[in-house]
Amino acid sequence: MQYWLLKSEPNVWSIKQQKKAGFKGADWDGVRNYQAANNLKKMKKGDLCFFYHSNIGKEIVGIVEIIKTAFIDKTDKQKKFVSVKVKYKKMLKKPVTLENIKKNRDLRHLSLIKQSRLSVMPIDSKCWKILNKMSNI
Repeated sequence: MQYWLLKSEPNVWSIKQQKKAGFKGADWDGVRNYQAANNLKKMKKGDLCFFYHSNIGKEIVGIVEIIKTAFIDKTDKQKKFVSVKVKYKKMLKKPVTLENIKKNRDLRHLSLIKQSRLSVMPIDSKCWKILNKMSNI
């Protein structure tokens, strides 16, 4: 299993909307950055992802699971980019803010800090554990 972080602006798609999508999940679409799209292509069914609210909040708020691997993004008229389907797993007991992530020396290498505009990024298992601990899971 691999771990990931998916960023979404909560006024566009929030963790609450993801939860409402229920068991059938929702397409994670609209990704137009090649590096982020390549990360989507690497995802496997069952992989877990942190759900990060960007711009408003700037914090990890929940966890979602990949339930369908990469397929052509319906919102891409040229059919170059892909989507995955994700379903809600849980809310974090305590959101993990970007500010607190930056304060942790063991997390300084994360793309979330080094490539702040990247919307889909891998998270190594050590950092996954640290971030979960920070959220009091």
